Amino acid sequence: MKTRRLEIATLIVATTAMAGSSFAQDADTLDTMGGRHPRVRQVNRRFERQQDRIAEGVKSGQLTAAETAHLERREARLKQQEIADRQANGGHLTKEEAAKLNAKENQLNRSIFAQKHDAQTAPTAPESHVGARLENQQDRIASGIKSGNLSPGETTRIETREAELRKQIATDRNANGGKLTPAERQQINDELNELSARIEKQKQDQH
Repeated sequence: MKTRRLEIATLIVATTAMAGSSFAQDADTLDTMGGRHPRVRQVNRRFERQQDRIAEGVKSGQLTAAETAHLERREARLKQQEIADRQANGGHLTKEEAAKLNAKENQLNRSIFAQKHDAQTAPTAPESHVGARLENQQDRIASGIKSGNLSPGETTRIETREAELRKQIATDRNANGGKLTPAERQQINDELNELSARIEKQKQDQH
């Protein structure tokens, strides 16, 4: 049963990566076709500013991994919608399409503000080795978002896994008086090593 679940999970990850690669190629082609159109430039500038704000929230700890994954999932859907619209219009956006994308970006903008100012925060001065590694991962993710080396889709997948790890750590500690057993600590470090390698790989790819 474990093998079957692993096969299914591997297939899902591979399919998602292929879709992300396809969208990146589509975006490159569209930028060649109509990337200088004023409405395209305006929408893309807003996208970049949103990414900067999300990166700042990750870096400061105002956004948790789960919040970041949720925001970036929405950002990825907006980017996919932009690509679909431009594919239908020779690389350009119509006034109506640009207006709809901007309205959705306004909604996302409000969500970013709300989640950066709610009670949920990520630790920025952890006391444990595992906590320090998690915080370092978040700094690397923030850097990748801000530089554009991590796409919204890639960030969503990475931060979803980061949130799962944090939940697992909390569960283990609650079961052991606030501490991790040596075996649990080793398992978490192994999984952090895998996540670290994934961050580096996805920051170096072409999305």
